[in-house]
Amino acid sequence: MLSVAVVGSGPSGVYTAQALLQQSLVPDVRVHVLDRLPTPYGLVRYGVAPDHEKIKSLQNSLRAVLEDERVTFVGNVGVGGADGVSPARLAELYHAVVYCVGASADRALAVPGENLPGSYSATRFVSWYSAHPDIGADPFARDALGARSAVVIGVGNVAVDVARILARGAGELRRTDVPSGALRALEESRVREVHIVGRRGPSQARFTTKELRELGALPGARVVVDPVELALDPAYAAPDGLPGALPLPAVVRRNLEVLRGWSAGSGAGAAEAVPGGVGAGGEPGPAAAAGRRIRLRFFLRPVELLERGGRVAGVRFARTAPDGTGGVRDTGRYEDIEAQLVLRAVGYRGVELPGLPFDPVHGTVPHAAGRVLRGGVPSPGEYVAGWIKRGPTGVIGSNRSCAKETVASLLADAAALTRRTAAADPLVVLREWGLRPVEWTGWLSIERAEAELGRSLGRGPVKIPDWAGLLAAARDENR
Repeated sequence: MLSVAVVGSGPSGVYTAQALLQQSLVPDVRVHVLDRLPTPYGLVRYGVAPDHEKIKSLQNSLRAVLEDERVTFVGNVGVGGADGVSPARLAELYHAVVYCVGASADRALAVPGENLPGSYSATRFVSWYSAHPDIGADPFARDALGARSAVVIGVGNVAVDVARILARGAGELRRTDVPSGALRALEESRVREVHIVGRRGPSQARFTTKELRELGALPGARVVVDPVELALDPAYAAPDGLPGALPLPAVVRRNLEVLRGWSAGSGAGAAEAVPGGVGAGGEPGPAAAAGRRIRLRFFLRPVELLERGGRVAGVRFARTAPDGTGGVRDTGRYEDIEAQLVLRAVGYRGVELPGLPFDPVHGTVPHAAGRVLRGGVPSPGEYVAGWIKRGPTGVIGSNRSCAKETVASLLADAAALTRRTAAADPLVVLREWGLRPVEWTGWLSIERAEAELGRSLGRGPVKIPDWAGLLAAARDENR
């Protein structure tokens, strides 16, 4: 029998387990899927926006893998760090360990004022409205209640997600699993102006067209674009491609069509096209009096977060322009946007797992086709898949091919791996080491508790947002 631990129960971890189950080279495989949290699914549970129900339904296919009799879910078991199992000790229990721990840190702006109260990573904001237990119940309530204007720095799907949640009516979120504290804060939010700002042009934005169009479909919200900023982008004026250059990718052409429609004030969800910025004192203008306004801004590079009364009061941007080589240059002009809430969404970084080698430049574990490299040499029985292997790139589906490559390497090593000693029952050993694993029955108990919580509030299932509540629900086998 080949005994494998997969560390991480998000898509990359579950796809790794699935690839192990579907192969035929080694007929007898047992997989333990470990997670630091007592809940499975990783970013599908704690990263996908609550109003993206179709994407969240991916949990159903992940669930089918975790319910396979050859797979055991082992939650509430951290790996690395002071309270976790070290990679060296974990290697004593299994023939092979595949690390699928993602990229949990956000990239910093590295500008003055970034750490002022009211300035956060978008990752933290997403974790708040997704009820991640590391965040707690209501760290954003004060900011969501008090801010009139918010700036989201970044033009990827995460930036669009957080802007959409800020601009969406909380009544629409009642049918989702948003935790109660976050829903109350969003219901009472004073935010009326949300700016999504990128340092380059619209043709270089990273959001998908579906996400972009959703902004124009929000009831009670209006999208505003500045035609002058759009015109600065050479690709905007030549959607079929610049002379002598490759044609624009299809997603870029579609994005530009959406922006062009908004700028012209035509089409479904069309928006007025007016210059960006807020009115005097940061108050929303007449167009936003009855709802919220989302401003898409381009060619603005953040250089400083402004302070007033010990908190964020705005962002100073340097105006940029295309440099003719695909980048941008500063023009020497600046613009301030008033905001009491600033969320940075400029990318993720992998975090070093104590006991594993780490490349701090790329934020990944050094590897060869998924085999962990120690000193440039493959380390027997240690593998990586997902973002910690390749960096935070691709979409959820990209993890399938990534996992298959790693599993192919593992299977090629299987004959040597199975000659090593593995624990007869790793769960028994983990408990002897003082850990309290949450198995699949515990997760099912959490699911029932969240369904009961939702019923008591007149809603569907509502997430439990704290460690104590999750662990109490997991231990309540009579639920």
